[in-house]
Amino acid sequence: MNNMKMVGLAVLALAVGFTSGCERHSNKEVYYLISSNLALPYWKTAAKGFNQAAAQYKVTAKVEGPDNYDAQAELAVLQKATAAKPAGILISVADISVLQPAIDAAVGAGIPVITMDSDAAGSARLYFIGTNNLEAGRLGGHRVIEKLGGAGNVVFFTISGQPNMEERLKGFKDVLATRPNIHVIDVVDIKSDARAAFDKAQQLMALTGPKKINAFVCLESATGKMVSDAIKRTNTTDRLLVAWDVNQDTLDGIKAGTIDSTIAQKPFTMGYIGLKALDEIFHAPPTSTNRNYSRDAFSPFPFFVDTGTSLVDKTNVDGYITAATAHE
Repeated sequence: MNNMKMVGLAVLALAVGFTSGCERHSNKEVYYLISSNLALPYWKTAAKGFNQAAAQYKVTAKVEGPDNYDAQAELAVLQKATAAKPAGILISVADISVLQPAIDAAVGAGIPVITMDSDAAGSARLYFIGTNNLEAGRLGGHRVIEKLGGAGNVVFFTISGQPNMEERLKGFKDVLATRPNIHVIDVVDIKSDARAAFDKAQQLMALTGPKKINAFVCLESATGKMVSDAIKRTNTTDRLLVAWDVNQDTLDGIKAGTIDSTIAQKPFTMGYIGLKALDEIFHAPPTSTNRNYSRDAFSPFPFFVDTGTSLVDKTNVDGYITAATAHE
């Protein structure tokens, strides 16, 4: 009888534990993923990771922001989200000068904020999840040196003022500076208009002799195909094109040989672990979210979670295409 009683108590304890675990989360817990350029495939992938984690935890995920690059519109979304007092905010910073005060205000209001993809290191955000953009740029820089043989003219396409792209550009320049015969001719600000990259690339393709552009580098995902199309129109095959991210058209370009390579990030992972990190903070909050944990050797938070990068070229592109197809 005693044994039966003990078994019954054990089963009851397990049931209580299981029930408690299920009750940890609620769909009343709301987590925001905020960014600009949400229409890009990159951000659709990030949203997929964010939403998958939310579905596992049975909490509510909201992915909001402008479809194009618009820091002011992103600011308005962040302010609206802060006023709703959510359980946490994951945000990609389009422009530090525009968004940092609002990030600080959200943290000051007791809302956990983590940055992803593009950081605001000087803000009150708890930490950053994403790519080590400086190292990613250096990875691409070594590819350019390898393919150019240590000499040539290079042009970059970027969006000025976006922290992640500034770090990528610095990484490239750090490496290219070691080769005095490689010259950075221009850094083109496309202002979030990929068509501007196409038009500028067409103009640059007309340069010959010492002014000839030997390599084009895209520091964001939308311009790779546009620059590739501009090069193809000239029926030229002697120009190097290094793209960014693994959009399907970029992978197709590598497969076809019109794009040499691209730097792959992991936006799905950023969104997925971003929501889980915010959930953990919400359910086990520190004594204060409004303090500088980067200066605390006993901080419960990392300073930076590197989700990883890799170079994709003809030798490994098939694996990326297969993975993309499997997750459609």
